[in-house]
Amino acid sequence: MPFTDLPLAELRAYRPVVREPDDFDAFWRTTIAEARQAATTAGVEPVLTPASTPITELVVEDLVFPGFAAEPVRAWVTRPRRPRDERLPVVVEYLGYNGGRGLPGERVQWALAGYVHVVMDTRGQGSGWGNGGDTPDPHASNGQVAGWMTNGILDPHEHFYRRVHTDALRLVDAVRTLAFVDPARVAVTGGSQGGGIAIAAAALAESHGDGVVAVMPDVAFLADWEHGAEVALSDPYQELVRYLAVHRDHAEAVWTTASYLDGVNFAKRITAPALFSVALMDEIVPPRTTFAAFNALASEDAVIEVYPYNGHEGGGGHHWPKQARFLAGHL
Repeated sequence: MPFTDLPLAELRAYRPVVREPDDFDAFWRTTIAEARQAATTAGVEPVLTPASTPITELVVEDLVFPGFAAEPVRAWVTRPRRPRDERLPVVVEYLGYNGGRGLPGERVQWALAGYVHVVMDTRGQGSGWGNGGDTPDPHASNGQVAGWMTNGILDPHEHFYRRVHTDALRLVDAVRTLAFVDPARVAVTGGSQGGGIAIAAAALAESHGDGVVAVMPDVAFLADWEHGAEVALSDPYQELVRYLAVHRDHAEAVWTTASYLDGVNFAKRITAPALFSVALMDEIVPPRTTFAAFNALASEDAVIEVYPYNGHEGGGGHHWPKQARFLAGHL
């Protein structure tokens, strides 16, 4: 497989012009305020129940929390067996495209390392890989290409990722209320789509309350949308291309909507320590789009691990120990 993008030196200097709407901050301020108010009005709070699992050496629980419009979103919470009043640091993880939270106890590394590990179910997804999801997305979209990129693409208020990014922040809100969580030590991570969601969650956390202690996106998707669609070799970016090939007169509306969701615009608002990863033979997420977000960070403490000979799997199991060392160094 060849390198799929620019030479590494050019990637490190890549700072594209990405549309940024004048009301970007106001859009998200209103969105988050409405979601928080909806939960308050409805009297909905996070609920934890024991998960059905043969795992006995860790505590595994099913979390239901109010997301966008106070709609129920599920997550797995996995943690070491400690006194319930002992407050532990947290790693919140978001998942890749069309994957669901799967089965309880599937992901235990962070819990075994002494963290509370929270895995968010991505609304509407969960049927593309893994072991399924449990969170519906009750919002319809007219005229979308199969997938999620064009769901609500003509209006940022209607777009799928407005709901998902709101869910992501509301999960950070929820975990901070748990008795066994140290609310000052919350980190966010995720791969591919999950990396893009983690970037949004970190930015929104800084803008709408307490920030996170670290953001760790891997082969991050959902940044530099317009250029990603021009150079990506496969879906999901190609969903946008197929949509515009049919709806030839919708390009301005498409890229305007994308600007409210672009990871580059979120990254500009992140000052938290950041550990990114990127793979130079990635046919799904063009390396330039991950670098676009990384190079836009406002953080003074930011590192990007480059995996030159890997595709979208990125660093895989080799990258997790680097994340663990990075996070331990910031706690």
